Amino acid sequence: MIKMQVIGNLGKDCTTNMVSGKNVINFSVAHTERYRDSQNNQKDKTIWVECAYWTDRTAVAPYLKKGQQVYVEGIPDIRTYTKSDGTTGVSLTLRVLSVQLLGSASRNEEEPGLRPLGEKASMAASEVSASGQPTGDDDMPF
Repeated sequence: MIKMQVIGNLGKDCTTNMVSGKNVINFSVAHTERYRDSQNNQKDKTIWVECAYWTDRTAVAPYLKKGQQVYVEGIPDIRTYTKSDGTTGVSLTLRVLSVQLLGSASRNEEEPGLRPLGEKASMAASEVSASGQPTGDDDMPF
């Protein structure tokens, strides 16, 4: 199995549909990479990932709003389609296995029951010492 992880922001509010008796939450996530080109100019490259979350747990849907930062994990699929001008387009879709809401604590304080994913929660158990401090050489939580 191939698994993909994406951290990004939702491009629009999610939609919840019933397909063949099963719930599906559809949303799109934009992941932007910033880099410097050969002339040292800062550039942005954004990749859009269309997501389909087949789940009975639709309680997360009201929180999947435009701009919300999320961590999504799932199985990728490349799809081709015909554009209105007759050319072929390609899209990256993800069959979501799990989704976590990210973001600042101040945003989530307004929404009871939600917590941002903290550094220690995102680390594997082997990366945290008994005192709760990271065991790695750098400050990165991943």
